[in-house]
Amino acid sequence: MTTNQLTLAIAAGLISAVVFASATTGPMILRFVLFFLTPLSLYLAGLGIGPRGAAIAAFSATVTILFLTNPLAALVFAVSAGAPAVIATRLTLLGRPLNDEDGAPLEWYPIGRIVLAAALFGGIFATLAILIMGGDVEALGKAMRTLVESFVKTEMPQIPGAAPLTDAQIDEISKRALGLLPTTLAALSMVTTVLNLWLAGRITLASERLVRPWPDLSTIALPSSAAVFLALAMVAAFMGGLPGLIAGGFAGALTIAFAIVGLAVAHFMTRGSPWRNFVLAALYTGLVLYTPAIVLLLAVVGLGETIFSYRARGAPPPAAPD
Repeated sequence: MTTNQLTLAIAAGLISAVVFASATTGPMILRFVLFFLTPLSLYLAGLGIGPRGAAIAAFSATVTILFLTNPLAALVFAVSAGAPAVIATRLTLLGRPLNDEDGAPLEWYPIGRIVLAAALFGGIFATLAILIMGGDVEALGKAMRTLVESFVKTEMPQIPGAAPLTDAQIDEISKRALGLLPTTLAALSMVTTVLNLWLAGRITLASERLVRPWPDLSTIALPSSAAVFLALAMVAAFMGGLPGLIAGGFAGALTIAFAIVGLAVAHFMTRGSPWRNFVLAALYTGLVLYTPAIVLLLAVVGLGETIFSYRARGAPPPAAPD
């Protein structure tokens, strides 16, 4: 690694640390956007410089956050942003020759397995967050009520027309939020990883620094074992208690992974169709407006594709990769 590359990697880490710190202040919508974009510079370093660049950037960002805030924030960043960026970019650039001949084309690591790795990181992040908040359900319930109460006092007054909530309403919201917490955290972590990897890939491709050819994303497929993992996680989620919450996190992340496959199926199946633009526009609009319902629908489609492989039964006319 050259001196310039080392400098760029460290700078990428500093940028990520600044964005991470900025995500804790300002309007809620701005925090939400900054949360998603926090690790982008790490992915750019990984795809543009190499996996070592991502590792140096992640280390630089983690150390900076440690000095600016506290060890807990640095740990959360390392698990939620640093490690996924290093592993995801490493897998993305991983390739092997198709044969032993000199100059043989490379077989690149499957995108579907990268998506599965992102889901596992999402589950791990949700698990870490739950353990940090409390070691049992009672402690988690108290912590969740404190968070909800804080949100009601600090954020709700800024929402036009928002009515004050009673203690009973806060208790009910806290209980429901606790049940959804691991799934939501894992899903957000999963989406953040995949979104930043895709965005960094497009930027790196435009700058002509992407080593790997741009893949055909409409052919994304998960290994059949992913369906088994999802089934086990969903069954374990009904156990209740702390193990059930942890399992719910992994189930949520894996559901997003299957939804991504379902979205890929939609792109694949509509190739060559005059209704393609309308269908995809309606799908993405529904994904924004009715996120949970459309995600579940896509996940069912992705699960069916993983089990039955119906894309292989009748390929549409070839087209440029999505």
